[in-house]
Amino acid sequence: MNFPARFYFDKRTQEILESLTIPFAVYQYIDKRVVTVALSKGFCDEFGFKCLEDAYAAMDNDMYRATHPDDKTRVADAAYRFAAFDIPYDIVYRTRTLKDPDYIILHAYGKSIYPKPDVRLCLTWYANEGHFSNEQGTYESVLNQTLRRFLEEDNQYRGAYYDYMTRLPNTVYFYELAEAGCKKMQEQNIDSAILFFDLTGLKHFNRWHGFEEGNRLICAVADILAKHFSSESCGRFAQDHFAAFAPEEGLKEHLDAVIAECAKVNDGKNLPVRIGIYPNRIESVQISTACDRARMAANVRKKNNESYYAFFDLDMMSEEKKRQSIIDNIDKAIEEKWIKVYYQPIVRTTNGKVCSVEALARWDDPVLGMLSPAAFIPVLEDTGLIHKLDMCVVRQVLENLKSNKKLYNHNVPVSINFSRADFEACDLVKEICTLVDEAQIDRKFINIEITESMVGSDFDYMKGQIERFRSQGFQVWMDDFGSGYSSLEVLQSVKFDLIKFDMGFMRRLDDGEEGKIILKEMMKMATSLGIDTICEGVETERQVRFLQEIACSKLQGYYFMKPVPPEQIVEKYTVEIQNGFEDSDQSEYYETLGSVNLFDLSFLSNLDESVIKNTFDTVPIGIMEINRSGEKVRYVRTNQSFRVFMKRAFGFDLSNPETEYPVPKEGPGSSFMKAIEQCRNNGNRAFVDEEVKDGSIARSFVRIIAENSVTGVEAVAIGVLSITEPNESTTYEDIVRALAADYYNLYVIDLDTNDYTEYYSKVGGEEMTIVRHGKEFFESARRDTMTRIYEEDREPFLKLFTKENVLHDLDAQGVFTTTYRLIDTGTPVYVNMKITKMRGGNRIILGISIIDSHMKQKES
Repeated sequence: MNFPARFYFDKRTQEILESLTIPFAVYQYIDKRVVTVALSKGFCDEFGFKCLEDAYAAMDNDMYRATHPDDKTRVADAAYRFAAFDIPYDIVYRTRTLKDPDYIILHAYGKSIYPKPDVRLCLTWYANEGHFSNEQGTYESVLNQTLRRFLEEDNQYRGAYYDYMTRLPNTVYFYELAEAGCKKMQEQNIDSAILFFDLTGLKHFNRWHGFEEGNRLICAVADILAKHFSSESCGRFAQDHFAAFAPEEGLKEHLDAVIAECAKVNDGKNLPVRIGIYPNRIESVQISTACDRARMAANVRKKNNESYYAFFDLDMMSEEKKRQSIIDNIDKAIEEKWIKVYYQPIVRTTNGKVCSVEALARWDDPVLGMLSPAAFIPVLEDTGLIHKLDMCVVRQVLENLKSNKKLYNHNVPVSINFSRADFEACDLVKEICTLVDEAQIDRKFINIEITESMVGSDFDYMKGQIERFRSQGFQVWMDDFGSGYSSLEVLQSVKFDLIKFDMGFMRRLDDGEEGKIILKEMMKMATSLGIDTICEGVETERQVRFLQEIACSKLQGYYFMKPVPPEQIVEKYTVEIQNGFEDSDQSEYYETLGSVNLFDLSFLSNLDESVIKNTFDTVPIGIMEINRSGEKVRYVRTNQSFRVFMKRAFGFDLSNPETEYPVPKEGPGSSFMKAIEQCRNNGNRAFVDEEVKDGSIARSFVRIIAENSVTGVEAVAIGVLSITEPNESTTYEDIVRALAADYYNLYVIDLDTNDYTEYYSKVGGEEMTIVRHGKEFFESARRDTMTRIYEEDREPFLKLFTKENVLHDLDAQGVFTTTYRLIDTGTPVYVNMKITKMRGGNRIILGISIIDSHMKQKES
């Protein structure tokens, strides 16, 4: 497209025009921009400019900076139509001048002039009609009265046709303008296109910067679009969506400029913009359909977090026809039962039984075939039709629950997904309560699933709805946890019964240890908050085992079964796997077992028990079931370290949680089981020291955590606090004995490696504290000599205290001893060092006691 070159008057003519006292301006329309050619002295005087340079700068950069906000779009539209299409320009509006803070009424006239045959200029002159006032009065000017009435009517008109914030046409009016505009271009043999603009991430932008900043960004983007396509050729649809129509020729240059300007707008506080383009030459369709197709093109790289534009093509055309078929046939699909509910089992890790199922919609279309949820759910969500589908699913689920109750006399809870549109379409809590009660189904059999993004979209409202559902006896589950930006914030403020970890976590498990660590810690956090957990997307046995270890309560995925019709899931878990469904009367028992975090000891005890608080936080932990007779046990949940311990200590292979073991009456394990029996009879917790088959001493903490009221089985949680090797079995006793004899410093030294552990206790106390672990004990001790031992005693001590002398005295006498003075407190204090061998292993124990009073008494 060839644009006219900028016109310049000759120097003399320019000077004459600029010297005239009549307020006027000369403009030229070039490349969809209005360029200022000449301004008169009268223009400068009228608007309060001190010089022509300031006036030219203001008009070229922000021509309508002082125009009243309510009039700005109207004036800009009229000026554009005059400049671009030579439509007569005769408009009255309000504006401020640099010499007056109040608004004046300005009457502007425009006329085209042709200094050359191929050059068109726009001559505009202005008349000041006085100050504008909103107040009605006797002496109000006729023009003021007329303008005020016009503005009142105009505001009503614009409220019906224009977006209140951006002053751009609203959706309905844009469709009318685009229909007329594209038709006119077609008559002139100009190819036109419909554009769709989507600001990416406005919700999170508003949360971070505030709604006022978000509104400012929307208005800034609207101004950019109006600048490039005119304010009557674009419109605002909703929130962060805009549309425009324009000639296809030269479009890419404009879109590149729009993207560049959007990246700089609003002082750097901006968002990427996705742009879709539907060329009308592909197929003549209604403007609303063209906008939908442009939106499809805008979403072609939806996960891309950068600005881009994309053209609608024939591949998208096929998708669009499928989309339209879905929209047109949703009612028929429900009526003709093309919509079917499939179920996917949710398996409890504790017992391997199906404890719940998720209801998932499938569309068996006679023309399009079987449609997956990804094919039709987004379409129904975009068009506000999802509520029809979700209510259809609810009704089918209730029918299936009633049928199962009659045929099999059992049911498990069903989780149903709901969208934000469901809450907007009706009082969803009331609707679900009514449907469930009319079907005579216990409310505990329906779980409400919502996504975390739904909560974030209107936090206070959704929090209230969740609380209403829970107060009515329904469990509320958060779906796709971890897929959004605000998961932790939502968990902190909203009470969910269960969170479902997004299947993306499963995909990341094989990428390295980082994925496992993150999932483990998030699982631990959920359990600490008292929230049940599910991982979806489970596909391998290795994933199952890992999730069992990190205390994931329930599992869902193709490893167990893909979504299938109800009869198939019943067939598998009642015929192929007998008693494969969990008895609902035992669910509470298994919920308790599932809530135990196998990586955290805090569940075993009250938080004020220091023996637990000061012990490891990751230890061998398992859950053991004892049958009613107390003769057999089964390890239903264990972590990896517990299984390794049991294999080494008792030779038990716990890889199969269904294996039962007899309760030992004597030998290894018997004292442990006696302690558990005592717990069952007299209390619910105990410490147990048990010698295992290799001679090690295992110190455990056990607690009765639940009883199955149906079977009489009791569950015991076991945490192995410490394991003392055979050659270490007297370590603890020797330390206590040494401290009881007034030793305040104690060292245990491995003579093979020279590694050591230092202990400290207040004299006369029974508490022992590990101060440090170190290497090269004798070298370290000799270094300490130069700062800790009294100067007169250093040389004799260094000559005597060598590894060779210590070993010689130990072999000859069984003990090494020496006396010297320490200066740790600044004053010399007599101490005695005593070293003896430890039983088992090549280790020695060194104790230091204070003998200052005794030595000073001897000296006196």
